[in-house]
Amino acid sequence: MVQEEGRKVVQAEVLRNPGVLVISHGSPDEHWVALVEAAVAEAASDLPAGLPLACAFLETVEGRLIQDGIDRLESQGVTDMIVIPLFVSSGSTHIDEIAYALGVKDTPEKETDLERFRVSARVLFGDPIDDGPLIAKMVWDKVKGLSVQPEREVLLLVGHGSRHPGFLQRWERGIASLAAQCGELAGLAGGADYALLNPDSVRSKVQYWSEQRGLDVIIAPLFLSAGYFTKVTIPSRLEGLPHRYSGEALLPHPLAARWMSQQILNIMGSLTC
Repeated sequence: MVQEEGRKVVQAEVLRNPGVLVISHGSPDEHWVALVEAAVAEAASDLPAGLPLACAFLETVEGRLIQDGIDRLESQGVTDMIVIPLFVSSGSTHIDEIAYALGVKDTPEKETDLERFRVSARVLFGDPIDDGPLIAKMVWDKVKGLSVQPEREVLLLVGHGSRHPGFLQRWERGIASLAAQCGELAGLAGGADYALLNPDSVRSKVQYWSEQRGLDVIIAPLFLSAGYFTKVTIPSRLEGLPHRYSGEALLPHPLAARWMSQQILNIMGSLTC
């Protein structure tokens, strides 16, 4: 199992009583939460029968927070907890603080108010979304209906980004790789590029592709589920600029469940030899 730099290396020991904890950010919007829960439930159908699985949230969703999920799994006898951070980028500071609070790393890279969780099980920390063929297909599926003249279009992925050194670079690596994969899949004349909200490069990227390159810009928001950023923030940054934008986030999409189940099965497979 590949561990991100700065995390503890997990020895390849055989799994005893495995379980899965999927962690997402959380939202006061019940529909946002329901979309995440539905994707996790769909992923469960591709996993071994009886494998304990819990969906938890970093904040807002009372009774479904991370400690609640840990307690639920350990009450079912789970000794090896596979944790899937359901966030779109490894550049999220939340990945860092959750890994620290779970004891996967000794110190956080950025100061956090998140305290250590009570956890007895061995934690096997997975990877956030970042990029990959399944994710590229999800992104393109959400916006391909906006494409009418591929010979004069470009796809622009828009992600949250970060103002924190180190985290910004991870954001850029992941979204740049995903943009390249989306470009190959979409077959648009301009391929695909990316822009971030933090630091803000949305306006400059749209102006470059539309004014200097003469292409129609299709916007793909790289967010897990629709919310304030997709409905308010991105449209405000695009105001007055030529573009095509539907505001559809990654969820719902069946490939989200497949992405989760594949990662879970890969982790299980690497530790059952």
